[in-house]
Amino acid sequence: MADEDDTKEYRWETGYEKTWESIKEDDEGFLQASVADIVQRAKRKRQSLKHGSQKLGMMRHLFILLDCSESMSSQDLKPTRLICTLKLVEMFLEEFFDQNPISQVGIILMQNKRAEKISELAGNCRKHIKVINSLNRTSLQGEPSLQNGLDMAMSSLKLLPAHASREILVIMGSLTTCDPGDITKTIDVLKQEGVRCSVIGLAAEVHVCRLLADQTNGTYNVILDDIHFKDLLMQQVDPPPAAMCLESNLIKMGFPHQLNVEGSEEPLTMCMCHVDSSDDGSKLTTGGYYCPQCYSKYCELPVECRACGLTLVSAPHLARSYHHLFPAANYIEINFDNQVNGCFACQRILGEADKQVYNCPNCKKIFCIDCDIFIHETLHTCPGCATNPSTFQIALTT
Repeated sequence: MADEDDTKEYRWETGYEKTWESIKEDDEGFLQASVADIVQRAKRKRQSLKHGSQKLGMMRHLFILLDCSESMSSQDLKPTRLICTLKLVEMFLEEFFDQNPISQVGIILMQNKRAEKISELAGNCRKHIKVINSLNRTSLQGEPSLQNGLDMAMSSLKLLPAHASREILVIMGSLTTCDPGDITKTIDVLKQEGVRCSVIGLAAEVHVCRLLADQTNGTYNVILDDIHFKDLLMQQVDPPPAAMCLESNLIKMGFPHQLNVEGSEEPLTMCMCHVDSSDDGSKLTTGGYYCPQCYSKYCELPVECRACGLTLVSAPHLARSYHHLFPAANYIEINFDNQVNGCFACQRILGEADKQVYNCPNCKKIFCIDCDIFIHETLHTCPGCATNPSTFQIALTT
């Protein structure tokens, strides 16, 4: 005889699952500590899925396709879907360029059955944030056209060299898309070109979005609330595994320097980044970075030289990208049995509340869960391995 539970087709036909029992009050009657523990463990579980042995696309070129149709005026996200999305995208851009300083981002709007590129591929975070802030006053019209947005992004991405990682992130609030042709053909082209497409849905799952993500090895998620929305966006910060068609090449880069004139102050000159700008083009400045190949001047780094095409970066930019290739080893969760008095990193005294602690497989130091998350998400270096040269060398080789 088949199990009775297997014949239950509806959720209300099955028995109660007491999921609330996992949340318990503390000594003062609050639930915050228990909820925070659940959130921390979810972060740690996601972090443990990352492996340092994967080949990653470090020079990322990402287009954000932003739905600006009538559906974005809905108030299920406060104050509206559009305003909430713009605020979270601004936070995402800041974190993206902090963790991927040698990457570039472009922004495309989808509304009224058309696609409009409002920001070209560039590595200037402030430029993109300025464009995002200007969208607060945009009018939400018609339906989006996913195919037109993908075609516009593809027209720029296909011109990139073979060593560049090409990605598209679609933020979709509408449940429909008005396309001029067969969108499956566009998806096939994206798959052949190795363009990774991820989708974040704001309403419900849409079949064509699921097909797009599955065919291009991207991710597709539908948000639960604004906090979940932010979490899904931040998951796109880390470089994804490189596509099969991604080539490994030596890339020529320039490290700009300040040009000093002996015996006099640096002259007033115009930078290349504002030479065609209507608002800043007339300003002359003394500071700046000079391309070592053609001596063109730029306000900030990283940037691709407009004159000679050389990628201009600084040493700290490369260092911040380096930790993605060699992340700190995932710590092993063990039961706390008074192995040590306190956490090696923060020196907090461990007690009865710490049922599990985390052990580095290389240096064997013990850490609390807060330090485990901080080390792997922010510091990216194990303090125990860094203070011991022998274990630090083992960590690099493994």
